Amino acid sequence: MASLTERKAYREKIMQALYEATEGNRLLGVTGAKLAQDLAIPAEDLAAACTYLVGEDLITVDWTAGNTPAMVTLTHQGIRCMEAEEEERS
Repeated sequence: MASLTERKAYREKIMQALYEATEGNRLLGVTGAKLAQDLAIPAEDLAAACTYLVGEDLITVDWTAGNTPAMVTLTHQGIRCMEAEEEERS
């Protein structure tokens, strides 16, 4: 299992990847397989990170059997969070 630092990094990577891939559009999503491959996150850590982000109301996940994320999308709150971070960096 990942350390606290790794878990936080995975969550940030997922949020950033979703925001960039969907351009902040709630109607678009990214497959869990693509996130795992692009971000090099182990399957169990991807599932744990997605579960955490769902709990924070930042993403929604369509799950497959075996607790694997099939499709991951940003919520309205997730988009607002990412937009706030983008504004801070500017």
